[in-house]
Amino acid sequence: MSEFLYLPDATLEELGIGTGEVADAIEAAIRDKAEGRLFDSPKAAILPGDSRYMMSTLAVGNTEELTVLKTVTVSPDNPARDLPAINGAILVLDARTGLLRALVGANWVTAVRTAALSVVAARRLADPQSKSVAFVGCGTQAHSHLAAFAEMFPLDKVFAIGRGRANVDRLCETARGMGLAAEAPEDPEAALREADLVVTSVTLDYSIEPFLDARWLKPGAFAAITDLGIPWFDAGFAALDSVVIDDRTQEAAMEKKLIAPERVDADLTELVAGAPLAFDAEKTGAFLFRGIAVGDYAAAALAVQRAEARGAGQRIPL
Repeated sequence: MSEFLYLPDATLEELGIGTGEVADAIEAAIRDKAEGRLFDSPKAAILPGDSRYMMSTLAVGNTEELTVLKTVTVSPDNPARDLPAINGAILVLDARTGLLRALVGANWVTAVRTAALSVVAARRLADPQSKSVAFVGCGTQAHSHLAAFAEMFPLDKVFAIGRGRANVDRLCETARGMGLAAEAPEDPEAALREADLVVTSVTLDYSIEPFLDARWLKPGAFAAITDLGIPWFDAGFAALDSVVIDDRTQEAAMEKKLIAPERVDADLTELVAGAPLAFDAEKTGAFLFRGIAVGDYAAAALAVQRAEARGAGQRIPL
Protein backbone atom coordinates (compact mmCIF):
# COMPACT_ATOMS: atom_id res chain seq x y z
CA MET A 1 0.00 0.00 0.00
CA SER A 2 1.32 3.47 -0.90
CA GLU A 3 1.56 6.14 1.78
CA PHE A 4 2.69 9.72 2.13
CA LEU A 5 4.33 11.72 4.90
CA TYR A 6 2.27 14.48 6.55
CA LEU A 7 4.38 17.35 7.89
CA PRO A 8 2.30 20.19 9.39
CA ASP A 9 3.96 23.47 10.27
CA ALA A 10 4.34 22.54 13.95
CA THR A 11 6.32 19.43 12.99
CA LEU A 12 8.47 21.41 10.55
CA GLU A 13 9.39 23.89 13.28
CA GLU A 14 10.47 21.03 15.54
CA LEU A 15 12.98 19.78 12.97
CA GLY A 16 15.36 22.59 13.97
CA ILE A 17 16.33 23.53 10.42
CA GLY A 18 18.20 26.85 10.46
CA THR A 19 17.77 29.60 7.90
CA GLY A 20 21.42 29.27 6.96
CA GLU A 21 20.84 25.62 6.07
CA VAL A 22 17.93 26.60 3.86
CA ALA A 23 20.03 29.32 2.21
CA ASP A 24 22.72 26.71 1.47
CA ALA A 25 20.06 24.41 0.00
CA ILE A 26 18.71 27.27 -2.15
CA GLU A 27 22.19 28.01 -3.48
CA ALA A 28 22.64 24.32 -4.34
CA ALA A 29 19.25 24.31 -6.08
CA ILE A 30 20.16 27.45 -8.03
CA ARG A 31 23.32 25.74 -9.25
CA ASP A 32 21.30 22.66 -10.19
CA LYS A 33 18.97 24.85 -12.22
CA ALA A 34 21.86 26.59 -13.96
CA GLU A 35 23.36 23.20 -14.85
CA GLY A 36 20.12 21.65 -16.11
CA ARG A 37 19.28 19.42 -13.14
CA LEU A 38 16.34 21.46 -11.82
CA PHE A 39 13.44 22.95 -13.73
CA ASP A 40 10.86 25.49 -12.60
CA SER A 41 8.12 27.72 -13.90
CA PRO A 42 7.48 31.39 -13.14
CA LYS A 43 5.45 32.07 -10.04
CA ALA A 44 1.71 32.35 -10.70
CA ALA A 45 -0.26 34.97 -8.78
CA ILE A 46 -3.90 36.10 -8.64
CA LEU A 47 -5.38 39.09 -6.80
CA PRO A 48 -9.13 38.37 -6.68
CA GLY A 49 -10.02 41.41 -4.57
CA ASP A 50 -10.43 42.28 -0.89
CA SER A 51 -6.60 42.52 -0.71
CA ARG A 52 -6.34 38.72 -1.03
CA TYR A 53 -3.31 37.33 -2.83
CA MET A 54 -3.06 33.77 -4.16
CA MET A 55 0.17 32.34 -5.54
CA SER A 56 1.71 29.05 -6.58
CA THR A 57 5.17 27.76 -7.50
CA LEU A 58 6.28 24.58 -9.28
CA ALA A 59 9.71 22.99 -9.58
CA VAL A 60 11.11 19.58 -10.50
CA GLY A 61 14.56 18.47 -9.39
CA ASN A 62 16.47 15.53 -10.86
CA THR A 63 19.01 15.48 -8.01
CA GLU A 64 16.42 14.68 -5.32
CA GLU A 65 13.94 13.35 -7.92
CA LEU A 66 11.14 15.44 -6.45
CA THR A 67 8.36 17.61 -7.80
CA VAL A 68 7.30 20.41 -5.45
CA LEU A 69 4.08 22.38 -5.90
CA LYS A 70 3.21 25.10 -3.40
CA THR A 71 0.00 27.08 -3.20
CA VAL A 72 -0.53 29.89 -0.70
CA THR A 73 -3.21 32.45 0.07
CA VAL A 74 -2.52 35.76 1.82
CA SER A 75 -5.71 36.88 3.59
CA PRO A 76 -5.31 40.24 5.38
CA ASP A 77 -8.63 39.72 7.20
CA ASN A 78 -7.50 36.47 8.79
CA PRO A 79 -6.01 37.97 11.98
CA ALA A 80 -9.52 39.23 12.81
CA ARG A 81 -10.64 35.62 12.43
CA ASP A 82 -7.86 34.52 14.78
CA LEU A 83 -6.10 32.83 11.86
CA PRO A 84 -2.64 33.36 10.34
CA ALA A 85 -2.62 35.83 7.46
CA ILE A 86 -0.80 33.32 5.24
CA ASN A 87 -2.02 29.74 4.73
CA GLY A 88 -1.44 27.05 2.17
CA ALA A 89 -0.02 23.63 1.44
CA ILE A 90 2.84 22.01 -0.45
CA LEU A 91 2.65 18.78 -2.42
CA VAL A 92 5.93 16.89 -2.70
CA LEU A 93 5.73 14.19 -5.37
CA ASP A 94 8.10 11.54 -6.65
CA ALA A 95 9.39 13.08 -9.88
CA ARG A 96 9.58 9.71 -11.62
CA THR A 97 6.23 8.19 -10.74
CA GLY A 98 4.16 11.21 -9.77
CA LEU A 99 3.11 9.51 -6.54
CA LEU A 100 2.54 11.75 -3.53
CA ARG A 101 5.52 11.56 -1.18
CA ALA A 102 4.66 14.27 1.35
CA LEU A 103 2.06 16.87 2.23
CA VAL A 104 3.88 19.78 3.83
CA GLY A 105 2.61 22.87 5.65
CA ALA A 106 3.30 26.02 3.64
CA ASN A 107 3.58 28.61 6.41
CA TRP A 108 6.93 27.48 7.80
CA VAL A 109 8.38 26.99 4.32
CA THR A 110 7.16 30.40 3.12
CA ALA A 111 8.61 32.18 6.14
CA VAL A 112 11.97 30.45 6.20
CA ARG A 113 12.58 30.34 2.44
CA THR A 114 11.85 34.07 2.12
CA ALA A 115 14.36 34.90 4.84
CA ALA A 116 16.79 32.40 3.31
CA LEU A 117 16.52 34.08 -0.09
CA SER A 118 17.40 37.35 1.64
CA VAL A 119 20.36 35.62 3.28
CA VAL A 120 21.66 34.46 -0.13
CA ALA A 121 21.71 38.09 -1.32
CA ALA A 122 22.91 39.52 2.00
CA ARG A 123 25.90 37.17 2.04
CA ARG A 124 27.19 39.11 -0.98
CA LEU A 125 25.79 42.63 -0.61
CA ALA A 126 25.45 43.44 3.11
CA ASP A 127 28.07 44.66 5.54
CA PRO A 128 29.18 41.56 7.50
CA GLN A 129 29.52 43.83 10.54
CA SER A 130 25.94 45.12 10.36
CA LYS A 131 24.67 46.01 13.82
CA SER A 132 21.22 47.50 13.26
CA VAL A 133 18.15 46.42 11.31
CA ALA A 134 14.92 48.29 10.58
CA PHE A 135 11.74 46.32 9.95
CA VAL A 136 8.85 47.97 8.12
CA GLY A 137 6.06 45.50 8.62
CA CYS A 138 6.29 43.41 11.79
CA GLY A 139 4.55 40.17 10.94
CA THR A 140 5.82 36.69 10.12
CA GLN A 141 8.51 37.81 7.69
CA ALA A 142 9.94 40.30 10.17
CA HIS A 143 10.33 37.53 12.76
CA SER A 144 11.88 35.09 10.29
CA HIS A 145 14.31 37.72 9.02
CA LEU A 146 15.20 38.76 12.57
CA ALA A 147 16.09 35.16 13.42
CA ALA A 148 18.09 34.79 10.21
CA PHE A 149 19.98 38.07 10.45
CA ALA A 150 20.70 37.62 14.15
CA GLU A 151 22.55 34.41 13.23
CA MET A 152 24.41 36.14 10.42
CA PHE A 153 25.33 39.58 11.75
CA PRO A 154 26.49 41.03 15.12
CA LEU A 155 23.16 42.82 15.63
CA ASP A 156 22.60 44.98 18.67
CA LYS A 157 19.62 47.15 17.67
CA VAL A 158 16.21 46.69 16.05
CA PHE A 159 13.76 49.29 14.75
CA ALA A 160 10.17 48.07 14.42
CA ILE A 161 7.70 50.04 12.28
CA GLY A 162 4.19 48.88 11.50
CA ARG A 163 0.52 49.75 11.51
CA GLY A 164 -0.47 47.04 13.98
CA ARG A 165 0.60 47.95 17.51
CA ALA A 166 0.39 44.37 18.71
CA ASN A 167 2.74 43.15 15.97
CA VAL A 168 5.21 45.97 16.64
CA ASP A 169 5.23 45.23 20.37
CA ARG A 170 5.62 41.50 19.74
CA LEU A 171 8.63 42.03 17.47
CA CYS A 172 10.25 44.37 20.00
CA GLU A 173 9.66 41.83 22.75
CA THR A 174 11.24 39.10 20.65
CA ALA A 175 14.25 41.28 19.90
CA ARG A 176 14.73 42.18 23.56
CA GLY A 177 14.46 38.51 24.46
CA MET A 178 17.44 37.97 22.15
CA GLY A 179 19.43 40.60 24.05
CA LEU A 180 18.94 43.34 21.45
CA ALA A 181 17.84 46.92 21.96
CA ALA A 182 14.49 47.59 20.30
CA GLU A 183 12.72 50.81 19.37
CA ALA A 184 9.38 51.53 17.69
CA PRO A 185 9.86 54.92 16.00
CA GLU A 186 6.95 56.74 14.44
CA ASP A 187 9.12 58.10 11.62
CA PRO A 188 10.39 55.45 9.17
CA GLU A 189 12.80 57.92 7.58
CA ALA A 190 14.87 58.28 10.74
CA ALA A 191 15.10 54.50 11.12
CA LEU A 192 16.10 53.93 7.49
CA ARG A 193 18.77 56.61 7.67
CA GLU A 194 20.38 54.86 10.66
CA ALA A 195 19.93 51.17 9.93
CA ASP A 196 22.61 48.96 8.37
CA LEU A 197 19.92 46.52 7.21
CA VAL A 198 16.32 47.17 6.18
CA VAL A 199 13.58 44.58 5.72
CA THR A 200 10.18 45.57 4.35
CA SER A 201 7.28 43.12 4.42
CA VAL A 202 4.04 45.11 4.37
CA THR A 203 0.74 43.57 3.33
CA LEU A 204 0.65 42.77 -0.38
CA ASP A 205 -1.91 45.42 -1.23
CA TYR A 206 -1.35 47.73 -4.20
CA SER A 207 -3.78 50.27 -2.75
CA ILE A 208 -1.14 51.19 -0.16
CA GLU A 209 0.40 54.56 -0.93
CA PRO A 210 4.23 54.50 -1.03
CA PHE A 211 5.90 56.00 2.04
CA LEU A 212 9.52 54.78 1.88
CA ASP A 213 12.35 56.31 -0.13
CA ALA A 214 15.55 54.45 -1.05
CA ARG A 215 17.32 57.81 -0.97
CA TRP A 216 17.08 57.60 2.82
CA LEU A 217 19.39 54.58 2.95
CA LYS A 218 22.88 55.38 4.19
CA PRO A 219 26.00 54.33 2.25
CA GLY A 220 26.71 50.65 2.83
CA ALA A 221 23.11 49.81 3.76
CA PHE A 222 21.35 46.72 2.39
CA ALA A 223 17.58 46.41 1.93
CA ALA A 224 15.66 43.13 1.61
CA ILE A 225 12.38 44.11 -0.05
CA THR A 226 9.98 41.17 0.26
CA ASP A 227 6.72 43.00 -0.46
CA LEU A 228 6.96 43.63 -4.22
CA GLY A 229 8.24 47.14 -3.48
CA ILE A 230 4.73 48.28 -2.64
CA PRO A 231 5.70 50.75 0.15
CA TRP A 232 8.64 52.24 -1.82
CA PHE A 233 8.57 55.25 -4.14
CA ASP A 234 9.59 54.11 -7.61
CA ALA A 235 11.63 57.26 -8.17
CA GLY A 236 13.77 56.52 -5.14
CA PHE A 237 15.00 53.22 -6.59
CA ALA A 238 17.23 55.22 -8.95
CA ALA A 239 19.41 56.00 -5.93
CA LEU A 240 20.26 52.33 -5.34
CA ASP A 241 23.76 51.39 -6.46
CA SER A 242 23.20 47.61 -6.75
CA VAL A 243 19.85 45.93 -7.40
CA VAL A 244 19.33 42.17 -7.40
CA ILE A 245 16.06 40.40 -8.18
CA ASP A 246 15.31 36.71 -7.75
CA ASP A 247 14.84 35.64 -11.38
CA ARG A 248 15.03 37.58 -14.65
CA THR A 249 12.96 35.04 -16.61
CA GLN A 250 10.17 35.08 -14.05
CA GLU A 251 10.24 38.86 -13.88
CA ALA A 252 9.98 39.17 -17.65
CA ALA A 253 6.76 37.15 -17.51
CA MET A 254 5.15 39.47 -14.97
CA GLU A 255 2.80 42.21 -16.15
CA LYS A 256 3.70 44.57 -13.31
CA LYS A 257 7.47 44.78 -12.90
CA LEU A 258 9.17 45.09 -9.55
CA ILE A 259 11.57 47.65 -11.01
CA ALA A 260 12.57 48.87 -14.46
CA PRO A 261 14.54 46.00 -16.08
CA GLU A 262 17.45 48.28 -16.94
CA ARG A 263 17.95 48.96 -13.21
CA VAL A 264 18.61 45.27 -12.43
CA ASP A 265 22.26 44.37 -11.97
CA ALA A 266 21.80 40.62 -11.41
CA ASP A 267 19.37 37.91 -10.42
CA LEU A 268 20.12 35.23 -7.85
CA THR A 269 21.46 32.76 -10.40
CA GLU A 270 23.94 35.33 -11.64
CA LEU A 271 24.80 36.37 -8.09
CA VAL A 272 25.47 32.80 -6.95
CA ALA A 273 27.45 32.14 -10.14
CA GLY A 274 29.76 35.01 -9.31
CA ALA A 275 28.30 38.25 -10.65
CA PRO A 276 30.75 41.05 -9.78
CA LEU A 277 28.66 42.48 -6.95
CA ALA A 278 29.92 42.78 -3.40
CA PHE A 279 29.51 44.87 -0.28
CA ASP A 280 30.85 48.37 -0.70
CA ALA A 281 30.82 50.73 2.27
CA GLU A 282 30.13 53.65 -0.05
CA LYS A 283 27.22 52.08 -1.91
CA THR A 284 23.68 50.91 -1.22
CA GLY A 285 22.36 47.52 -2.23
CA ALA A 286 18.91 45.98 -2.42
CA PHE A 287 17.34 42.60 -3.05
CA LEU A 288 13.89 43.17 -4.50
CA PHE A 289 11.98 39.94 -4.96
CA ARG A 290 8.63 38.20 -5.28
CA GLY A 291 9.74 34.63 -4.42
CA ILE A 292 10.77 31.82 -6.73
CA ALA A 293 9.94 28.14 -7.06
CA VAL A 294 13.59 27.21 -6.44
CA GLY A 295 13.31 28.61 -2.91
CA ASP A 296 10.18 26.65 -2.07
CA TYR A 297 11.64 23.52 -3.66
CA ALA A 298 14.86 23.72 -1.67
CA ALA A 299 13.14 24.35 1.68
CA ALA A 300 10.50 21.66 1.20
CA ALA A 301 12.98 19.07 -0.07
CA LEU A 302 15.31 19.72 2.87
CA ALA A 303 12.41 19.43 5.32
CA VAL A 304 11.18 16.14 3.85
CA GLN A 305 14.68 14.65 3.84
CA ARG A 306 15.28 15.73 7.46
CA ALA A 307 11.90 14.41 8.60
CA GLU A 308 12.41 11.06 6.88
CA ALA A 309 15.86 10.69 8.43
CA ARG A 310 14.45 11.38 11.92
CA GLY A 311 11.20 9.48 11.57
CA ALA A 312 9.24 12.70 12.11
CA GLY A 313 5.75 13.38 10.82
CA GLN A 314 2.79 11.08 10.26
CA ARG A 315 2.57 8.34 7.65
CA ILE A 316 -0.85 8.29 5.97
CA PRO A 317 -2.07 5.59 3.54
CA LEU A 318 -3.04 6.77 0.09
